[in-house]
Amino acid sequence: MSPSTSPRFFTEREVARHCTEDSCWVLMGSRVYDVTAFLRMHPGGEALIRSRSGKDVSQAIEGPPHRHSENARRWLEQYYIGELDRDNGTDEAQTLRERNKAREQTEGEEAKKTTALKDEDGHAPYNLCSSVDLDKDLVDWRKPLAWQVGHLREKYDEWVHQPVDRPIRLFGNPLMEAITKTSWYWVPIVWLPIVFYLSWHCYTTLAQGTIRVALTSDFSIPIHKYLFPVLFLIGWFLWSFMEYCIHRFVFHMNPPAHNYYLITLHFLLHGQHHKSPFDGSRLVFPPGLASLVVGVFYVTLSSVLPDILGLCVFVGGLGGYVVYDMIHYYLHYGSPKKGSYLYSLKAYHVKHHFEHQKLGFGITTKFWDHPFNTAIPDEKF
Repeated sequence: MSPSTSPRFFTEREVARHCTEDSCWVLMGSRVYDVTAFLRMHPGGEALIRSRSGKDVSQAIEGPPHRHSENARRWLEQYYIGELDRDNGTDEAQTLRERNKAREQTEGEEAKKTTALKDEDGHAPYNLCSSVDLDKDLVDWRKPLAWQVGHLREKYDEWVHQPVDRPIRLFGNPLMEAITKTSWYWVPIVWLPIVFYLSWHCYTTLAQGTIRVALTSDFSIPIHKYLFPVLFLIGWFLWSFMEYCIHRFVFHMNPPAHNYYLITLHFLLHGQHHKSPFDGSRLVFPPGLASLVVGVFYVTLSSVLPDILGLCVFVGGLGGYVVYDMIHYYLHYGSPKKGSYLYSLKAYHVKHHFEHQKLGFGITTKFWDHPFNTAIPDEKF
């Protein structure tokens, strides 16, 4: 609902009826929110919100056990749909008529505004969210964002870390735009056959019993086929370190406010994900971009380790990358069981997005955040 339109009014009975996974409403004081679209995204799980459906969540927002960040409160405003009507006296019929009239006016105004927001192709790809006033935001959401963000200069960092629930269009050119989007299933489709083939190749090569590593000119040791799982896990461990370093030092680089090109590069690499963290088409690496990282990883290992050993470690790292992308997607859209490892990772990652953007760089594991002192601290009340 646009902030400029008249609010709708709902009775307590109406709000209480919306308590299913198909329609879930909550209250904040007298404000009514339809959070149905957020159920799967909520880090605390879908059941936690549904248990509070039709009720006031003000105390839960304030905590304990968790005091929600300003970004989380701003995010909630995107689902605002109207106000609670507590007038249950003799004029209830009149109140209902007025409310229905307000609804009709609101729907008419929103339809006009949606039509006005259509892009050059005649599409209206953006949902109206009250937390983003399209006429007052620092960028023009009616146009591709890639070439706009560099002009934000010193305002960029604050703007990009105020997330919104709306799709982002990066480029006006349809082909360039399509290249930046990837469905999650392309990651296993493209990379898992390579992982399986290389794993089979490495194991059967080691099984021949002819691979030896020379420690000195006169001494070498055989590499048994049963060492392949160890080498594979070493590669996976190395990938977890690369994952941390890429996320922290590349994706979260701090572009100078005066550098238009570095700001644009940051937005294309990762800033757009922080601005729209639930854009499902940009939660995994496009295979073309991922192949560059994979190639660097392979060349590095091949130059340091003997041929087959380097390949064994590489395939472990490649397997780790596939798991990384799948877990990252799941942390945004999955509903892990409370108390599970993935549940703690989801809560950790959502805190990184909404409150601690300079901490919590681990995705598949929190391990590297501890020695590098970037772990998100536990909440204290």
